Amino acid sequence: MTEDTDIFFHERKDFIDNIATKSFNTVVSYQRDIKSFVDYLSKENILRLNDVNSKWVQKYAATCHKQGLSGRTIARRVSAVKAWFRYLLKTGVVSENPVVGINVPKNRQRLPRVLDVDQMNSLLRGDANSIYDKRDLAMWELLYSSGLRVSELVSTDIADVDLAAQEIRVLGKGNKQRVVPIGRLALGAIAIWFSVRSTFQTSGDEVACFLTHNGRRMTSRNIQLRLRRWAKKFGSDESVHPHMLRHSFASHMLESSGDLRAVQELLGHSNISTTQVYTHLDFQHLANVYDASHPRAKRRSS
Repeated sequence: MTEDTDIFFHERKDFIDNIATKSFNTVVSYQRDIKSFVDYLSKENILRLNDVNSKWVQKYAATCHKQGLSGRTIARRVSAVKAWFRYLLKTGVVSENPVVGINVPKNRQRLPRVLDVDQMNSLLRGDANSIYDKRDLAMWELLYSSGLRVSELVSTDIADVDLAAQEIRVLGKGNKQRVVPIGRLALGAIAIWFSVRSTFQTSGDEVACFLTHNGRRMTSRNIQLRLRRWAKKFGSDESVHPHMLRHSFASHMLESSGDLRAVQELLGHSNISTTQVYTHLDFQHLANVYDASHPRAKRRSS
């Protein structure tokens, strides 16, 4: 790539020249990390520095995480970008610094394993031919669609699922209740399961949403074994467990929306630091991002 086609080459060179008195390793590190960010902007077709906002920085950090980089490496990269934009603001190249307020923890925190969108679609593509498959697909769709814990899925009663309102009432940790949207594909799978659920019901008083073949409430162990069998049946090479679907929900929502507070609400986390494990980002705003962001949502209009 030549200087003429390397976007923001001169802006980067001016900054590197300005910090030339720092150690050789520091200068090389800044140069490499800023170049990484510029390459990301180029792929996203961001051709003006003033078009860079905090959301692009957040998405860049999320992309680094998806590539398997450690929290320390991501923190270093964001720090370099932050220093660059401070210089650009000082020299009048940009009108504001989009990295202000974005903090990334430097610890090497092990992140939960997630499936990417293609892997999730592959897992959920299975033909639900038997009544057991219909029940199981409804459970997987609901776990991924609404980010439920497996314990929350187990405790769900029929009365908690409102297909008309497209939402589910969830009893989370500490007996805290929350209401979470249900996506279109999950709604369809649940409706199909409800149409055959009576086949499993051996008594008239079982209120559990998901039943075993003998009419009892599904247990966490039941669900773990069924998901493992399902994943093997449809060719997944992952050791898939129910909580991985919740992790994938959180990761995909944050990657699409950049809205940490909204995902915190959807997951039922009392502390936002728990949600931050999915992004390594620290920012605050709350918006209704579910329909616009979830890859399998697109709920119908009321």
